[in-house]
Amino acid sequence: MRRGKNYTESAKLVDRTKLYDTEEAIDTMLKTAKAKFDETVEVHVKLGVDSRHADQQVRGALVLPNGTGKKIRVLVFAKGDKAAEAEAAGADFVGAEDLVQKIQSENFFDYEVVIATPDMMGLVGRLGRVLGPKGLMPNPKAGTVTMDVAKAVKESKAGRIEYRLDKTNIIHCPLGKVSFGQEKLVENFNALLSAIVKAKPAAAKGQYIRSCVLASTMGPGIKVNPAKLTN
Repeated sequence: MRRGKNYTESAKLVDRTKLYDTEEAIDTMLKTAKAKFDETVEVHVKLGVDSRHADQQVRGALVLPNGTGKKIRVLVFAKGDKAAEAEAAGADFVGAEDLVQKIQSENFFDYEVVIATPDMMGLVGRLGRVLGPKGLMPNPKAGTVTMDVAKAVKESKAGRIEYRLDKTNIIHCPLGKVSFGQEKLVENFNALLSAIVKAKPAAAKGQYIRSCVLASTMGPGIKVNPAKLTN
């Protein structure tokens, strides 16, 4: 696979054999971000669990201290007072049967977060096949099935992210933008890793955090020392 000139230059700044401490990893990552746009910083954490077992699932959500730097559009399934609360809190789209129809007939996916009140889940369940694969299905564990729709909307807008295992037992999350600088990215990173460590299932055996890699959108991966992340 041929890499561009910027990537090749950036890769020279990274020692592939080294496990970096958090601050040094983020500092190095910032030096490798050479794109002409404000790149997103991503973290990929491989866990020593088996996602096929229900008692080894790792899933949750948190509001990053410094947000994600991304404008988040929120869709809410609610009626009556709860719909009014969602609108007042800044939701971009609010509705019920009308939104189900729009999603089904128009392939409407112009949003990043879906929130629903519990009484709407029978209705929203019809969209499982289309929302599920996109990671948009509301879920109580992620705080997106709730009666407190105003809080959920505000948190989503403020930089609330969901973390969950994929089939290969890896969590992929955005940490913010390169323009945040080291201090804010370190704060976001520590908050996310702390949440993942606290979510460790009782059934998990052996080393919990197997590996952790940081990268900007167009930059090379930088390995963070997993031994330093579980304290």
